Amino acid sequence: MERRSATTGLRRWSRVAGMVACGLMMLASAPVGQAKPIYPAPDPDPFYAQPADIAEYEPGDVLGTRAMPPLAAFPETDVTLVQFRSTNSMGEPIAAVTTVLTPRDRKPDGPLLSYQHIINGLGAQCSVSRVLYTDDPNLMVREAPAYNFALRRGWSIALPDHLGPHFAYGAAKLGGQITLDGIRAVQRVDELRLRESPVVMAGYSGGGMATAWAAAMAKDYAPELRIAGAAAGGVPMNLVKMLETLGLGAHPVFGLALAAGLGLEREYPDRFPLSEQLNDKGLTVRQSVANSCTNDLLAAGAGRGALDFAKTTSMIDDSEARSVVEENSLELYDGTPNMPIFEWHSPIDGLVPVDAIVNTVGRWCDAGVTVQSLAVPVPDHLTAAVLGLPHVLSWIDARFRGETATGNC
Repeated sequence: MERRSATTGLRRWSRVAGMVACGLMMLASAPVGQAKPIYPAPDPDPFYAQPADIAEYEPGDVLGTRAMPPLAAFPETDVTLVQFRSTNSMGEPIAAVTTVLTPRDRKPDGPLLSYQHIINGLGAQCSVSRVLYTDDPNLMVREAPAYNFALRRGWSIALPDHLGPHFAYGAAKLGGQITLDGIRAVQRVDELRLRESPVVMAGYSGGGMATAWAAAMAKDYAPELRIAGAAAGGVPMNLVKMLETLGLGAHPVFGLALAAGLGLEREYPDRFPLSEQLNDKGLTVRQSVANSCTNDLLAAGAGRGALDFAKTTSMIDDSEARSVVEENSLELYDGTPNMPIFEWHSPIDGLVPVDAIVNTVGRWCDAGVTVQSLAVPVPDHLTAAVLGLPHVLSWIDARFRGETATGNC
């Protein structure tokens, strides 16, 4: 049914991380102007529109489904869009979407993998549900082999658009809530035959953030879900530490940092007023990237830094802006997972502070969580993602077979 009526290098990425957490906190520190947040253009497809009565639904309620055309990259696989009710960071109801890949020869209540893909973007065309129907090389070259491994084993895969309807790039807690509500919704769609399926979550980097947040929040946010485990790799566990330890300065990929700031402003318009801090050049660039994906974001900020787009050159320590970053830093979140965890990372990752990963995993272990941690012996963020994948798939397969997880805390 339709809805009711119808790796370019270690140094480059480490500087990007610094800019995301540091430069944008500087820009958002004190009210200077009257510019308001800029939101993405409404999706032209009415399926994605939020129903007027969204508040009448509960988190995870299905708002609609749509059967999609088959994809050549995934033979003998059905594709279904599911729109559902979720919750934003302010506790308000929102509509979100997940894409479900189901093998045609699957058994009823077969395994369900919720995979949180990396999404770098501010507009509708950047969502996983859209990118699947493009020739995006990152998805088809890097991700398709792993998806097909899972599909051939009879697993269904849910791919949530975990940035939400405003494409709040950088809002990690939001991604966790959308992930959990997406699992709820998928299991409530009768024709998918997944109601009693064992569930595992997985993701890396930005997708790992959504996964790890979902794992840590599940006990309180979705206590009825029976999730067999979560595999989260390369997770930025503490954005505050990025602020404090990584420097500023112009860089060819500053556009991704600016996009993260704009995304946080969309989610926290009263507490993270980035647009008020932008000069004329910054406002012009903001307008040009309001609906952009990775390549256009990179082009817009190439060779620039926070100081190029700010009205002020001083760093102002604003408690409200800082609190937004803290609220999206998992190391500072009290909740702990109620499921086994597989965590993997590079021990000398230039993108995320490794001590934040170690501290978070240690706290979870102390709380009795079964954690299997793998330090992949490579010197960069993205290579660790690829080399860790065989271990991840083996661990997930064991969870689906019902084996008891072991840890190495």
